[in-house]
Amino acid sequence: MFVSGMKSVFIVILTMVVIGCTPNGTKSSESGSAYEAYSRLGFEYLQAGDTSNAKFAFNRSLELKSGYAQAYNGLALTFQLEGDDQLAEDYFRKATNLSPSSAMLHNNFGAFLFSKGRFQEACVELARATEDPFYNSRAQAFENLGRCYQNIARDDAAKHAFKRALQVSSSGRPISLVELSDINLKEGNLVEAEAYYKSFLEFVESRKFEHYAKSLWVGIRISRQTANYNRAAAYALILKNLYPDSVEYQQYKESAR
Repeated sequence: MFVSGMKSVFIVILTMVVIGCTPNGTKSSESGSAYEAYSRLGFEYLQAGDTSNAKFAFNRSLELKSGYAQAYNGLALTFQLEGDDQLAEDYFRKATNLSPSSAMLHNNFGAFLFSKGRFQEACVELARATEDPFYNSRAQAFENLGRCYQNIARDDAAKHAFKRALQVSSSGRPISLVELSDINLKEGNLVEAEAYYKSFLEFVESRKFEHYAKSLWVGIRISRQTANYNRAAAYALILKNLYPDSVEYQQYKESAR
């Protein structure tokens, strides 16, 4: 998930469920109840970018069950996509109030708040998302939380969150590895920083992940400190060519003066 502009962008993953509907919009015998079917249909429209029909489907779901949190979540995501932030926030709050134990709803709301630069509030929601040990996107939630803590200068909490992301992930978290490498560099722990970065490079070398601006900048700093100047120069060239407008490239230029 996501890789340039990693500091300011969250990717909210929606799990889309294909449902069986008859031509008149009623559920098939294999579907759940009607309100669930309409909500799932709304997410299909949302995935396709059809916000008008998405809103119709979610509203129809709420007509059938007024307290259905997933439909409110769908409307929140729809209005977020349309750029109507106040309505998006209102519906996120309705969804989380109706289903306060839902990790997915708190993660979505936290991602929305993060995207608006409201980091203190975002961290609260994202922390709630990590509490459910059975949440299938828990590793992503911990990673999101770590990035949120970084924006409110809570590096110790961020470090813990990134470590937890690695612990609960079955496939590894390349971004968490880079962030932990960066934090350890700032703390003067070169050995740990290098170990995390080597683990990240395994993803790059196996073509499972690509370098982005921050990973290159971290690589430059590690290479300098380990006297691998050729590698530092190679990373710097890639950073200049691919991410010339990035904050990391500006930091590199300042460091080279």
